[in-house]
Amino acid sequence: MTTFVSREAGLDRRSIVVVAILAVVTLALVVLSVGTGDYDMTPAEVLRTLAGQGTKAQYLVVTGRLPRVLVAVLVGAALALAGSVFQTLTRNPLGSPDIIGFTTGSATGGILMILVVGSAPGFVALGALGGGLLTMALIAALCAPYGLLSSRLVLLGIAMSAVLAGVNSYLLVKASKENAARATVWLVGDLAGRDWNYFVPLAAVLVVLVPVVLVNGRALRMLEMGDDAAVGVGVAVGRMRNLLLLCAVALVAAATAAVGPIPFIALISPQLARRMTRLPGPNLVVSAFVGALLVVAADYVGQRVLGASLLPVGVVAATLGGAYFVWLLLVGRRRA
Repeated sequence: MTTFVSREAGLDRRSIVVVAILAVVTLALVVLSVGTGDYDMTPAEVLRTLAGQGTKAQYLVVTGRLPRVLVAVLVGAALALAGSVFQTLTRNPLGSPDIIGFTTGSATGGILMILVVGSAPGFVALGALGGGLLTMALIAALCAPYGLLSSRLVLLGIAMSAVLAGVNSYLLVKASKENAARATVWLVGDLAGRDWNYFVPLAAVLVVLVPVVLVNGRALRMLEMGDDAAVGVGVAVGRMRNLLLLCAVALVAAATAAVGPIPFIALISPQLARRMTRLPGPNLVVSAFVGALLVVAADYVGQRVLGASLLPVGVVAATLGGAYFVWLLLVGRRRA
């Protein structure tokens, strides 16, 4: 397993240490999150219950909260992987699905399904996937004369995101109060009520897509160096780019369908991964672990920061993302 990850995902010794630290911190936050709620449990009680040594009441509490935390882990990993793929293919740190319109397009498809068919997870997932794919097709068609690696992709994506945001607002205004309320809650990005019915489909999607992305990690690194370099080492540039873009859009759609749009995770995770590993390239595995940690941490903070009032994970993620960019601006200004 170590050999596969090191070869295909580009992990060196430092990256493996970073992944190990991220995994330990994420597991600690998972235990803390499972123990957080109206019926608080200590980490020791949570671990004993997971080992089958807790009381019946503790078992019911843990099994009721565990799916929510596991969905947070999978959503963070999916968004981070998608962001890493997009930023690598566009060779632009702003080339993130929540910046260039793919997340907003998935949200549009999800809203349409909620308003027309209902809020069942399967219908919302199909709508989010369809919206994301249609957005990708439209942006790709607009970029066709210049290529997907041009700066026009980011500019067109930002414009497309603004247009789709307007469409989403229009749909909410025209919807009934009940449907608008359900769609608005979903749009905020919330893990409340996420159970095994959300976890199982999301896990199934990731079981299929994540290996495809990791196996093609080497080709993704070659594409970052340019089409000529990729062709020189035998990479089918057009086919590989389309495959990876399709996988990234599907990852975004699956995550968005499960919990709604969560901003900044896809944008920040790959950049944090590069800072941690000090390596160029997509840093796929490290990015996935960073994304999982960020979403779990945002959910835990949302449950603790205001006591009885729970903050949706999307609100906390947006706040953390904004603080991160302020910090980047301040650091860049000091260096300048």
